[in-house]
Amino acid sequence: MKGITLLWVLFSSWTIQTQAQRISPETVQQWANAFGKQILALSNRYSGAQLLQKKYKDVEPIIKMVEVDGLNMVKEFAEEMENMLGRKMKSVKRMAEIAEDADLYHEYNATLEFDYYNSMMINKVKEDGNNVELGGEFPLEENEHFNKLPVNTQQSVIQVPTNVYNKDPDILNGVFMSEALNDVFISNFEKDPTLTWQYFGSSSGFFRLYPGIKWTPDENGVVTFDGRNRNWYIQAATSPKDIIIAVDISGSMKGLRLTIAKHTINTILDTLGENDFVNVIAYSDYVRYVEPCFKGTLVQADLDNREHFKLLVEELQVKGEGKVKKAMKESFKILNEAAAEGRGSLCNQAIMLITDGAMEDFQKVFEEFNWPDRKVRVFSYLIGRELTFADNVKWIACNNKGYYTHISTLADVQENVMEYLHVLSRPMVINHDHDIIWTEAYMDSVLFNTQAESLLLMTSVAMPVFSKKEETLSHGILLGVVGTDVPLKELMRLAPRYKLGVHGYAFLNTNNGYILSHPDLRPLYKDGKKLRPKPNYNSVDLSEVEWEDTEYALRTAMVRGESGTISLDVRATVDKGKRVVFLKNEYFYTTINETPFSLGIVLTNGHGKNVFIGNVSVEEGLHDLTASDVTIANEWTYCETDIDPHHRKLTQFQAVVRYLLGKEPDLECDERLLQQTLFDAVVSAPMEAYWTALLLNASGIDAGVETAFLGTRSGLMRMTRYVGVEKRVAKKFLTPSDKENIFTLDHFPVWYRRAAENPAGSFLYYVPTEDTTRVDGRVVIAVTSVSVTVKKKTAIAGAIGVQMSLEMMEKRLWSVATQANDTDCSGVEGLCPLSCTDNADVNCYVIDSNGFIIISKDRTDVGRFLGEIDGSVMSQLLRMGMFKRVLLYDYQGMCKANTHSASGARPLLSPFYNLLAALRWFLSNFLLFLLDFNNNGLWHSDHFVEAKTLFHSSGKKSKEGILQPCDTEYPSFVYEPSIKETNSLIKCGRCQKVFVINQIPDSNLLLVVIQADCDCSRQYAPITMEPKEVKYILKTPAKPGSPDHTLRR
Repeated sequence: MKGITLLWVLFSSWTIQTQAQRISPETVQQWANAFGKQILALSNRYSGAQLLQKKYKDVEPIIKMVEVDGLNMVKEFAEEMENMLGRKMKSVKRMAEIAEDADLYHEYNATLEFDYYNSMMINKVKEDGNNVELGGEFPLEENEHFNKLPVNTQQSVIQVPTNVYNKDPDILNGVFMSEALNDVFISNFEKDPTLTWQYFGSSSGFFRLYPGIKWTPDENGVVTFDGRNRNWYIQAATSPKDIIIAVDISGSMKGLRLTIAKHTINTILDTLGENDFVNVIAYSDYVRYVEPCFKGTLVQADLDNREHFKLLVEELQVKGEGKVKKAMKESFKILNEAAAEGRGSLCNQAIMLITDGAMEDFQKVFEEFNWPDRKVRVFSYLIGRELTFADNVKWIACNNKGYYTHISTLADVQENVMEYLHVLSRPMVINHDHDIIWTEAYMDSVLFNTQAESLLLMTSVAMPVFSKKEETLSHGILLGVVGTDVPLKELMRLAPRYKLGVHGYAFLNTNNGYILSHPDLRPLYKDGKKLRPKPNYNSVDLSEVEWEDTEYALRTAMVRGESGTISLDVRATVDKGKRVVFLKNEYFYTTINETPFSLGIVLTNGHGKNVFIGNVSVEEGLHDLTASDVTIANEWTYCETDIDPHHRKLTQFQAVVRYLLGKEPDLECDERLLQQTLFDAVVSAPMEAYWTALLLNASGIDAGVETAFLGTRSGLMRMTRYVGVEKRVAKKFLTPSDKENIFTLDHFPVWYRRAAENPAGSFLYYVPTEDTTRVDGRVVIAVTSVSVTVKKKTAIAGAIGVQMSLEMMEKRLWSVATQANDTDCSGVEGLCPLSCTDNADVNCYVIDSNGFIIISKDRTDVGRFLGEIDGSVMSQLLRMGMFKRVLLYDYQGMCKANTHSASGARPLLSPFYNLLAALRWFLSNFLLFLLDFNNNGLWHSDHFVEAKTLFHSSGKKSKEGILQPCDTEYPSFVYEPSIKETNSLIKCGRCQKVFVINQIPDSNLLLVVIQADCDCSRQYAPITMEPKEVKYILKTPAKPGSPDHTLRR
């Protein structure tokens, strides 16, 4: 028996050893070399890369290489932005002056009868054919400048919320008085044609908007928009403020009273912005903080914290007896300490008391903490129909420079809460402080599907309007607020992409450290098939996108309004975060004067800091620019087409050609960009003839080769389609809707960015990300960079490539990766003849330098990471150093709710955060209703309808499907190019797996041949790139050493 056992062990050992020698490295190397030669020849032939590189090499003696002065550039950009924003501020000042003068000379008439254009009623007729009341004929014409909406640029309109009577005497007098704004609206637009919507929000409730537009209500015929609730109104009407909300949760506050109280708190929170500070306490027999983490302090009232408070308020329960004295003591303690220590807004301070009565002797509290100076105002809100304690509650407010209101129903909340703003505005009115304010960022929802995510946000500039009548000066009457919107994409146009290089970019942030515009800002997330704004979309901190700035030097300097520079080694990503690029970046930053904003630009060391200049005649350049295969980046600004209304329908290409021909001499054009574009057109002109010659060649085009293309640093593109659209696999590639692959305001094409970091002359191959979801009809992009070198300084001139079908690449591989049956196998160790197609126990893959599969026998593998398919091989490659794992971080993630973990999206959130995730989802979807004023989206976007539907059905959604903000980390994998080939043996229980991997010359590809009949899945789990949520212990910051996010200037 022992002998049999010994024989079995020897036999098993021999079997394993023989299985370990089944793939010949020499054969795999031959295949890799043969395949590499074929695809290089194809890529060179059909792209013409060698010809284009030669043409740029030929002009090196006549071009001038210049190193970019980043600090000077950022200051120039900032000055242009300051001038642009300054024009907006001047327009707003003119509106305020006209409105105040109009009110000064207007005498109030309680019986005034006056017809005006009501935005809901215009162009409506009754059954008898007559116009409806407050309607009338109102011409509307589609306008390019206003997102192609039908508008009237000669007249403004009036919008009145549904809950306000549109013929109330206060409304009629205000509308009549503000008619004077029509002329200044038109005048402002003529002086500054880049202005968008101009408006006046009246304190009485109406809203005057220019240009005039028809307002579309919701499906119930209701208009909920009220200008007085918007951030631009609230921030302009009041100074920054510290607010303590103290809510009574004693037993008497049960039922409807508690519901009204919660709604009152939420409404107060909605009146706050990121320049304000807040805390919420609840009291009965004792005082408790709704968020224990915020005990004894004030927190910034940004969107994230406001929404967090709302979640916690929703959980409040009534109990015990209300001790208002304790609540007042705690509130004064917080505010007094903040003032003494220089924290908070350092401006107004107020306590909001929400209660159904006060029975105690509370006078001593005010004597001790607030009298005689009364620096803290107290506003009291009496909840419920019972008036027994009304005198006490009123006394509290009136003796502390506040305001008392009685709220008996939910419908009363909005109007009554707004009263505190008028009280806080009185000192400004009396002193006539016309402070101009800039709002926090908000979203233009009409652009959800038409703009890059990083360009969706807007800001508004606004100014209060006061009564100048002598009889009212001492009362401090706020008439309303005037303002205009500024799309941030218009600001970013002033930092042209071509000046920043392929990996360079510009970004804006506020004095609170929040991002206004950044190419890595992602304010939307996908909920099923719909795009929705993230709950914290406008409170993404600079440190959360520039996370390599671990010492927070960049953030601190920009928040302080300093100018300077800093260098960082960064792990940038391309191709939707799937691939990592290692860059040495230089950051240059400065403040934008007269605003709370700072500007930063990023230049990549090396080619990113060098630009070359070449000259050609206009005639020569224009001839080659107007060739049929040429386009330019329509989102770039070669010529300013938005100043003169007659130019607005011109594309950038049409504008450039008409300007160069002298047909539009009044156009303002970027002479340097035009010079570069004409030079590139001339140098790249031979490509048209080259590609045409291939098309006319009698031998024809290889099947599967579809498109040749090139792009240059000036945004110029040339393209030839080798086959008609009906035969092309890649029908969308390089069309205007293919934003990833064309020049946009936001980025260079993905193939250009990837080629820039690939060795010149070596082709980079990849399957487009959006193409990996299909099994059939996939394509491969082959691209290489083109550079110029002068005096040892190199700059990227462009990139050139060819798009082919994946099927063609597969056929080429399978034709070389097989040995004929009559192959001489003598002296060959391992399996012979070896074939990728005929041997079932061999798997062959072509992968790229990030480990993604380009070619596989199983087409469903294409686009997937090799580690997902075979964790054993990728584990071995990582151990051997042929690939390395690089950790990346995403501080704008959205994760499914997990009741056992705490979110890291915000460092100060409590451990109860996830328990309340369901409600957070509920509120975050409703956020679409609460977005700051958006003239476009409010009446022409169905996102609001969707949000309302979700509002009513969200309770049915299970917690498991709820998404909430979170921080994540995920790996990327990078090939080490110094290791050209390797082979190894992996022990997996009773079998051993052999694999051979070989670099494919002159490419970013690797050929991997793996023994398929040894299953190692039990010993080696798949290696995935799935992000993992980063979980934090209570109060631990999102990143070690997180900055003080209250740092502001």
